[in-house]
Amino acid sequence: MNNLLETSSYFGLALTLLIFTLSQKGAKKIKFPLFNPILVSAAVIIAILACFNISYDTYAVGADLIASLLTPATICYAVPLYKQVEILKKNWITILISIACGCITSVFSVFVCSLVFKFTPEIYTALLPKSVTTAIGMGISEELGGIVPITVAVIIFTGILGGAFAVSICRIFKITHPVAKGLAIGTSAHAVGTSKAIELGEVEGAMSGLAIVVSGLMTVILAQLAAGWI
Repeated sequence: MNNLLETSSYFGLALTLLIFTLSQKGAKKIKFPLFNPILVSAAVIIAILACFNISYDTYAVGADLIASLLTPATICYAVPLYKQVEILKKNWITILISIACGCITSVFSVFVCSLVFKFTPEIYTALLPKSVTTAIGMGISEELGGIVPITVAVIIFTGILGGAFAVSICRIFKITHPVAKGLAIGTSAHAVGTSKAIELGEVEGAMSGLAIVVSGLMTVILAQLAAGWI
């Protein structure tokens, strides 16, 4: 089977689209926070590759076509932000302070966990960009000498958790303002969380999209400063 698949440039692409589409339909019927299409798709694809002894390189030939769209898709979050630009102008100081607090908390929490669990410097630096979008996080991890696959995994996991529990956390802490909810979700759960913020409302989606970009830039600086702590 590997010989047949290696001659196809679209096996990984077709498999990913098929599994993700089925996972989306399943998520609509199974109302469970952790039944996230991204998480389910990853688990099912890994199981298929393992069961049929298909190498990741064979799968990645087609799947990388989807990965190449990651950066353009992230940039598209600027569209809802443009529609809410007046809110940004009126609250830009508060917005920047809020995002900065979230970024500092994220980096500091990784530092504390690394001390408690005695992570190696490579794992520590791989975890530093856990709350930024994958396109930025991979670059940060690679530049700092982190383990990029771990970075990708933890970014996806962070986004899934944020998207799954964002509404519940906002409800528990009585966060009702749409700008506050959007900024919190975008800063902590990047693009996956932003997809949930868009479901909550146009303002929430716009602010979450803004938080992705600004938190990414801030994390680049903070990660450089924090990289030598361990």
